[in-house]
Amino acid sequence: MSASLTLVIVMAVLYAAGVYVMLERSLTRVLIGFLLVGNATNLLIFIMSGRPGNAPIFTGTAADAAMVDPVPQVLMLTAIVINFGITALILALIYRSWWLARLGDEGDTVTDEHAAETMASTEKSFRSVTEDEAASQEDLDASERESEFGAPANAPGKGMKL
Repeated sequence: MSASLTLVIVMAVLYAAGVYVMLERSLTRVLIGFLLVGNATNLLIFIMSGRPGNAPIFTGTAADAAMVDPVPQVLMLTAIVINFGITALILALIYRSWWLARLGDEGDTVTDEHAAETMASTEKSFRSVTEDEAASQEDLDASERESEFGAPANAPGKGMKL
């Protein structure tokens, strides 16, 4: 396949515009420039992929000679996924910088949501967790005794129907 002059010109314009826009300081312009460069890269891979042919699914037939190379297709899919990931990252950076700019002098300090909690309520929470662990361990010990010596008459769960 001979490369179409129109596609080559469009690719060159996309690269030039993308690099020019990426040189600005604004993150939004960097994002737009990156998207333009990513699309230009996809066009470059498409132009360089070679002649069109049959799908690369057929094997062992006479049509193998007219089969297209699947590697450029895989490279284009990979470039699209990478472009999407970087776009998501840059969008997150843009949102974070916008959010920090709105805070002003306050900066990145966030109020403590748990400042009103006292040490007593914290100790009470830890105490209830410790009691739960002790009860669980007691049940485990009882089940081990039951399996070793037979079940005692007053064992928890004895006589329950399942």
